[in-house]
Amino acid sequence: MTRMRAVDAVVLILEKEGATETFGLPGAAINPLYSAMKAHGGIRHTLARHVEGASHMADGYTRSAPGNIGVCLGTSGPAGTDMITGLYAAAADSQPILCITGQAPVAVLDKEDFQAVDIASIAKPVTKMAKTVLEAGQVPGVFQTAFQLMRSARPGPVLIDLPIDVQQTEIEFDIDTYEPLAPAKPAATATQAEKILDLIAEAEHPIIIAGGGIINADAAARLVEFAELTSIPVSPTLMGWGAIPDDHPLAAGMVGIQTHVRYGNASFLESDLVIGIGNRWANRHTGNLDVYRKGRKFVHIDIEPTQIGRVFAPDYGVASDAGAALDALLAAARSRSGGLPDFTGWAGECTARKSTEHRKTNFTEVPIKPQRVYQEMNQAFGRDVTYVSTIGLSQIAGAQMLHVYRPRHWINAGQAGPLGWTGPAALGVAKGKPGETVVALSGDYDFQFMIEELAVGAQHQIPYVHVVVNNSYLGLIRQSQCGFEMDYEVSLAFENINTAGSASSGYGVDHVAVAQGLGCKALRVEDPELIGEGLRVAKELMDEHQVPVVVEVILERVTNISMGTALDQINEFETLAQTPADAPTALSPMGELAAAK
Repeated sequence: MTRMRAVDAVVLILEKEGATETFGLPGAAINPLYSAMKAHGGIRHTLARHVEGASHMADGYTRSAPGNIGVCLGTSGPAGTDMITGLYAAAADSQPILCITGQAPVAVLDKEDFQAVDIASIAKPVTKMAKTVLEAGQVPGVFQTAFQLMRSARPGPVLIDLPIDVQQTEIEFDIDTYEPLAPAKPAATATQAEKILDLIAEAEHPIIIAGGGIINADAAARLVEFAELTSIPVSPTLMGWGAIPDDHPLAAGMVGIQTHVRYGNASFLESDLVIGIGNRWANRHTGNLDVYRKGRKFVHIDIEPTQIGRVFAPDYGVASDAGAALDALLAAARSRSGGLPDFTGWAGECTARKSTEHRKTNFTEVPIKPQRVYQEMNQAFGRDVTYVSTIGLSQIAGAQMLHVYRPRHWINAGQAGPLGWTGPAALGVAKGKPGETVVALSGDYDFQFMIEELAVGAQHQIPYVHVVVNNSYLGLIRQSQCGFEMDYEVSLAFENINTAGSASSGYGVDHVAVAQGLGCKALRVEDPELIGEGLRVAKELMDEHQVPVVVEVILERVTNISMGTALDQINEFETLAQTPADAPTALSPMGELAAAK
């Protein structure tokens, strides 16, 4: 056995557990851990400008690739409280991140010592475990348990709080005999898979709702294999987007009352059996439950048993890891006596709808309509891009008009939707995908939250493109206020004395100047015909300088984006596409597949 400080053991455990990418800020109470990291040399660290930003970077890194666990570091007191939004965002979307905080010495806890807050109690509701470690000898076991919990069942975050004296206490520890604890995950049985296939055999128009659990389980290939084996169309949720390529013949399109495509809703409304895998029936997916459920049977497969029946009781529920469930379904389908009905006709109907129901994107107006931005992004970035977004009209419109072809190529804080998540999360994603094209999408308000983290990308040379669609409004909130017949405290516009006379005058904050001041490259686009060129230049600048590049697009002030309260009650605010030229980047040119059907 080797005698070492508890923090030296922590660093060795992080290395052995494969959690070697950290994001944070040093401080007096966490300096011992930083000294251990410095001495070890194998733990990478990105210095954030705000601890909340560091927590979102860790979250983005986790989401960027299977098996990743991002680590967020901070000192005592406000550093821990700054992490809470990041922990909530990770917990809400079932993402494992490890937050480690420093703490005052054990002897002064509960004495209102400087920056001595009970962070474990504060963090408990948004973590799988939150613990202040009072005995140095417990440190290895607590970290071993933390990694097991983060990986077990429904994944999620953990916070470990280390008093400064505990960090520096010497313990006996042998990293050579340390072994990660095996995670526990429920798995569907053969009998349960047969029961699901029985329900499929009784259906005429089955559809699979592919949730984020499929992404978490790294089971996208198995989903596509099962869909192809059975000819059942697949609709991804916002968190499951990319589980099946958007242009796959069996991709039926996203369903929802905000983030959706029109043909996706239309196909869902024709279904009679819905098989949810790794999803949670989010309210912005389902909308009005009477409409969503009418005339349909439901199967719900989820890794968390308490999710089954939480929103509504399914006809059949199975607690299982999504990958394990798909393994069982594939085995059962291949060996099933008599096979399954032929759903190719139904699948063909869903495919044909993809060349109908298009929204117009090819607008030429100045100021720019946002739909045109997503059209140009489709053309500029292609199949390999990874998009990062959070919330707002930009995210909703992006999910209606962009295309995603691979798992973990749409990375989104789906349930929590914290403003400001996009930028730091994109930095984490870019750290997890070196050499790949990462594109963040924000409205101006989301961008202004945590804008200081651009300097992190400049300092550490973390390149990505950040598209900012600027209407100088809290656009989603303004649109939701229409029902109250008000437009109240949602405008971000003002006459910036430093931009008087420019085309962006009256739009308030000069995002280009701020980004440049933080060490990044930035450009502004005011003509729809120049968006594509702006995105091309941004990619060149990113590659040349290896820093974030901001592309600000000046939009018309007021645009309402399609949404509603039920799948059959979506309000359209713009003229729909009438010709293929109205939606040139649609997955299927207008009328092409429908005519061939």
